[in-house]
Amino acid sequence: MEQWTVDELAVRVGLPGSTIRMYQTKGVLHPPRRQGRVAYYNASHLERLTLVQRLQSRGFSLPAIAELVKAREKGASVAAVLGLGEAEGPDDWVRIKVRDISRLVPMGDIRPRVLRRAVHLGLVRWRRGWPHVRRWALDSGNRLAALSVPSDVVLDKFANLRTATDGIAADFVEVFERHLWPQLAENADQDDQLDRMRALLVELTYTAETVVIGTLRESIRDAAEEFARRHQLLPSDDFKPAWVEEPVPIAERLIDTEEDDGIPDEPTILRFLDRGDDHDETAG
Repeated sequence: MEQWTVDELAVRVGLPGSTIRMYQTKGVLHPPRRQGRVAYYNASHLERLTLVQRLQSRGFSLPAIAELVKAREKGASVAAVLGLGEAEGPDDWVRIKVRDISRLVPMGDIRPRVLRRAVHLGLVRWRRGWPHVRRWALDSGNRLAALSVPSDVVLDKFANLRTATDGIAADFVEVFERHLWPQLAENADQDDQLDRMRALLVELTYTAETVVIGTLRESIRDAAEEFARRHQLLPSDDFKPAWVEEPVPIAERLIDTEEDDGIPDEPTILRFLDRGDDHDETAG
């Protein structure tokens, strides 16, 4: 491997040798290899210095860069560094034993193939000879097992779900990259970029979770209606229970007799926007 002295490395990266030594002191650059009294740097130091310069140009302070670098060296994910779902709670990894697996999968169905597929899908991680799963996955798996849903079906549906959520995540990352990341670039002279990046990503993640959960509920409602119609579980559209005709005020209030207007045309929307919020709804 090609190696350089501190002065030779300084020429390559365009920095004073004193700055390179300072980076070592701050913890953003790993120590060189020493041969006698001479310190030798290699391509890994050149790559690290390039990264430090790039992050500094984007407003990251040396302490923030050191935090990113040290966390990455310890194997932490980007999500962990940015505080996105690696804390204790439903997202943390828990070790499972054979008795846990037997609750998830009937003993006769426990096959290496099932566990290997779960590992491949990211539902299970193998660490130090033990399988580990996310706490939310363990809880969800127990509920599905109690409903006698076959393990292969669970894995099939999770694979489909993961494909869908990967697409959703990509959409929100695109929002961050196109609309929020430039805000960080515009404030590159500030020294709290890591904290600002954390705050923006946490806010975006919370918003994404809220939108996805709300949209999923709407989709489930629509799917349930379709299921009921398909299996003829609903009365005809003109059906009304007998008590609706009774002149009981509370009963009348419980029945919503108004129907949606459907999808409005553009003139209708423009009239709504033009009339303002002070318009009397009873005026029509």
